Amino acid sequence: MTWEAVIGLECHVQLLTASKLFSPSAASFGAPPNTLTDPPVLGLPGALPVLNRRAVEHALRLGLATGSTIRRRSRFARKHYFYPDLPKGYQISQYDEPLCEHGHVELVLHGERRRVRLTRIHIEEDAGKNIHAAAGSLVDLNRAGVPLCEVVSEPDLRSADEAAEYMRALRQLVRYLGISDGNMEEGSLRCDANVSVRPAGQTELGTKTELKNINSFRFVHRAIEHEIARQIEILEGGGRVVQETRLWDAERGTSASMRSKEHAHDYRYFPDPDLPPLAVGEAWIDDVRAALPELPLARRARLAAEHGLPDADARLLTEERALADYFEAAARAHGDGKKIANWVMTELLRELHRLEKDPADSPVPPDALAELVRLVDDGTINGKIAKDVFHKMIETGARAPAIVAREGLTQLRDASAIEAAARAVLAQNPKQVEQYRSGKSNLIGFFVGQVMKATQGKANPQAVNDLLRRLLGE
Repeated sequence: MTWEAVIGLECHVQLLTASKLFSPSAASFGAPPNTLTDPPVLGLPGALPVLNRRAVEHALRLGLATGSTIRRRSRFARKHYFYPDLPKGYQISQYDEPLCEHGHVELVLHGERRRVRLTRIHIEEDAGKNIHAAAGSLVDLNRAGVPLCEVVSEPDLRSADEAAEYMRALRQLVRYLGISDGNMEEGSLRCDANVSVRPAGQTELGTKTELKNINSFRFVHRAIEHEIARQIEILEGGGRVVQETRLWDAERGTSASMRSKEHAHDYRYFPDPDLPPLAVGEAWIDDVRAALPELPLARRARLAAEHGLPDADARLLTEERALADYFEAAARAHGDGKKIANWVMTELLRELHRLEKDPADSPVPPDALAELVRLVDDGTINGKIAKDVFHKMIETGARAPAIVAREGLTQLRDASAIEAAARAVLAQNPKQVEQYRSGKSNLIGFFVGQVMKATQGKANPQAVNDLLRRLLGE
């Protein structure tokens, strides 16, 4: 039998705010355990929650960017469950009246553009963290109360590849919007995957299982593939899939049952009596919409069209908003986007990776890169020298013309001097000349290298190549 997977993701996006969702404690990462708490986080008697306006604004940005319907009047509810890392005994979330509904996330997979529908985007507070060790379990409440957007997709995904690409698209989107850093290692973006299988062609959904708290693209892919295979094996063996929550063990590459899957009524939702309904006016929505940046897929298509870039190059250049901004600024300053794209994707990205820097913090600003490329265009320096100059620009922050002038790197333009050097190289290597003329044409690289060495790298490599081919053909 041929099986079809049906997958929906519930992604938790930590919002970039200075303080927590309902209290003034810092919403930062890496502080000593239990130092970022306060009476509202701990649920102490008399402590009342106060909603963080910036968190709501971030949620609105995400809702508008995904084409969601914004509920003008939404409500917070108490979601009851009893874990050590939930000090109040309930989580403040949104249930039947979420802020955003019926949007979509767009992605490109295998060259095909797809749209994944969203059920809802709602705001909620995070729980704390249980830390399990051999000596026992500990609780760190620093994360408790941190603002989240939960993005719930429809069961529109059909493969592990598509689910992982959906996660990448969502991460890119929230980073473009500036509402989350999307750092999966720190838990800023994590997901629960709901997976079921059914015979191909069947419309009725199979029994789903939930894979809990997966925090990398690779783990999402591996966990879903494993779960699909596990369910198919059960069904083909005559068994029955049980609705449950399972924990993914990334080290072993397996999952294990955590608990039977809860239903909404198990959480005993009811409106939070300490929080009034959230009213969002038209003026606020208009302001947020006006401030939205160009979204990743639209920018990718525009850059490809404007600069004649292959889709793969446009995708890389728009992967991060700061990189796309850098590229566009450099392309405007130079005038040839293709040439700038080659430098950005090779030299710049390599150096930024080495320095662990963001493009916005590059030691070589966009106009300085354009200036360097123009020196190659007008023949002042060749490409090899330009790469050395770029490295010195990265290390010192100096501009290309100053480095070229200071170190005497101007390209050798004396044709007679270059030809003399080429003839000398051929005279010194008669055996290689004979081999070349006998058919070993790849030796041209050897000759070019020797001439470049003789001219201290200042000759134009392409001109040297053409000259040598002419001399060797005489």
